[in-house]
Amino acid sequence: MSDNALYDAFFALHHGLPRQGPGSDNTSRRLLALAGPLPKRPRVLDLGCGPGRSALLLAAEAGAQVTAVDLHEPFLDELRHTAQACGIGDTILTVKADMAELPFPDGSFDLVWAESSAYNIGFDTALRKWRRLLAPGGSLVLTECEWTAEEPSAEARAFWDQHYALRTTAGNTAAAVTAGYNVLGVHRQPESDWDEYYGPLGERAETADATAPGMAQALAATRAEMGMRRDHGTEYGYTGHVLRPADTRWHTRPETEADIPVVRAINAAAFATAEEAGLVDALRLDGDAWLPGTSYVAEAADGSVAAYALLTRCHVGDVPAVALAPVAVAPEHQRKGAGQAVVRAVLDLARVRGERLVLLLGHPGYYPRFGFEAASRYSIRPTFEVPDEAMMVLVLDGSGGVPQGSIRYPAAFGV
Repeated sequence: MSDNALYDAFFALHHGLPRQGPGSDNTSRRLLALAGPLPKRPRVLDLGCGPGRSALLLAAEAGAQVTAVDLHEPFLDELRHTAQACGIGDTILTVKADMAELPFPDGSFDLVWAESSAYNIGFDTALRKWRRLLAPGGSLVLTECEWTAEEPSAEARAFWDQHYALRTTAGNTAAAVTAGYNVLGVHRQPESDWDEYYGPLGERAETADATAPGMAQALAATRAEMGMRRDHGTEYGYTGHVLRPADTRWHTRPETEADIPVVRAINAAAFATAEEAGLVDALRLDGDAWLPGTSYVAEAADGSVAAYALLTRCHVGDVPAVALAPVAVAPEHQRKGAGQAVVRAVLDLARVRGERLVLLLGHPGYYPRFGFEAASRYSIRPTFEVPDEAMMVLVLDGSGGVPQGSIRYPAAFGV
């Protein structure tokens, strides 16, 4: 049997299906929301678009001008036909191209989108090759299959090792940060996203002609994949990553011993009292609260420290979390992006560390841009009186599994 016969059989099995990978319109909408505000008519590049379920949604609901790329011309034909039927044919341009060698100029798109397709060239390659395509302030959205179990079974590892090497969400976050991105958010896709893919595919497999060239092998591979999901689906899953190139005006890094006096001065200058400067000093002496390497600074172009942010250990009930406090910016650098840069850096660090939850008492007009929400929405509450909207939480891993209860801060906080 030729490789062409297997290729043709695979696509025959998938033609006309609503999706070519796990996903849903609700997941697409969630990822779009995490990407933040877009221009009035955003330029969107949908890579590995398949028959275009995401491209159609982005054009219809985000008002986007979508460039949809795939190597399989029949998928592009299907997308063009559907777009015309929906009355949005003039908003979607289809391009047959290799996602690893794209013909577009740098800075061409406000949003680069890839659902269930980055694996074709690899997550790290996608991060590297697609970054140049983003306009200033643009975002990259891609979904990736990842380990969700701390210790995947030998059977699951053997299956995936021969197909595509999986990492954890923290591992992929680390790769994104190393590639120069900040994480705007992650979304763990629900089991229903797999049902939307495997349901129609399973029905197609039942009626496929197994005697057609290549079809028996295509069916065997499809059934093996679906069987693996049935038996080991709790061990892996798809996660959406929403990324944006980091602000290169500010270099962020862990503090050094030489920074400590400067950090103290910035905290003293940024707040009305010396309490925050004293809080950091006290936390440094608390071995249970202090997390080495999570005291971060942002440097200005001249190398001076412009902003500071700190993560320390706290708890919700008995479940470990981290507290973001304080965040301080030197007066001469305020409202210039230094604070955002250092906050995004420590939140990325928390994700890489595998932390699940960040607690914050802060301004409700500022911190939601990082994804923070009112803690009370998750039945998480402080042990002291504070405006409800000021006590906030950020769920880092997108799992939705959040502990409930009272927040226990380190003793240095005095609450």
